[in-house]
Amino acid sequence: MKPGVGRKKKPTAKGGGKKEAPTDTDDLIWGINAVREALETRNLGELAVQKGKGGPRIQEIVGRAREQGVRVRFVESARLGVPSGVRHQGVVGRRSAAVFLSLDRLLDHISREPDEVSRLLILDCIQDPGNVGSILRSALAAGFRYVIVPRERSAPISGTVARTSAGAVAHLQLCRVGNLVEAMKSIKEQGFWVYGAVLSGDASSIYETDFSGKVALVVGSEGKGIRPLVQQHCDHLITIPMQSDFDSLNVSVAAAIIMFEMVRDRQDW
Repeated sequence: MKPGVGRKKKPTAKGGGKKEAPTDTDDLIWGINAVREALETRNLGELAVQKGKGGPRIQEIVGRAREQGVRVRFVESARLGVPSGVRHQGVVGRRSAAVFLSLDRLLDHISREPDEVSRLLILDCIQDPGNVGSILRSALAAGFRYVIVPRERSAPISGTVARTSAGAVAHLQLCRVGNLVEAMKSIKEQGFWVYGAVLSGDASSIYETDFSGKVALVVGSEGKGIRPLVQQHCDHLITIPMQSDFDSLNVSVAAAIIMFEMVRDRQDW
């Protein structure tokens, strides 16, 4: 029987508390035609629009981006992130290093697999691309081939993430959602048990938890951990027992430890 546990609002690990992801200008494209073409090929992960810029063509770009689930930000010109002197026409896009599935398609893929290999990873607002890349690399190695990320407040799956993941991004099934809680409800309806990784408190040790059946792991952001509402919708909260009260594990290291323990417990090797 699955153990019932309490809830704690802190994460399993921190990664430095960075509030904004580092930029990577190699992933940027600018100008109306270039951004429109990226939307045609569904190769856009994020769109920045200069405040005060408008017109039918920009409105069309914003509308199509939103239809595709692309994050749209309206910023001052100085925050577009492009090299000085370029003619950006008020629109800058960031290429995506991955193709995202809809939640329905992701769940359809999972439904075709045996329960013992159904493993899903949920990243709750992790903003450092280096940590995201490292986590995805470990996820692939541990057999967590399905990953869900929120559309907002999360590092874009950019070239930085792809490089840090050592190419793992290309082998994972990724899904980007607007409402993580609603996505978790859909996951549970498909028979998943959702585990939230937290620091300590009333959480169960990962070494004393039954990870049988379909499992989904939620990992929170470096600074604040899993958001309270997301945490409330986890079936169980789990933690890594440590010898010291000092929180010394980076979020990517903690995620790797938990994923491999979940697999070891199920004897899937």
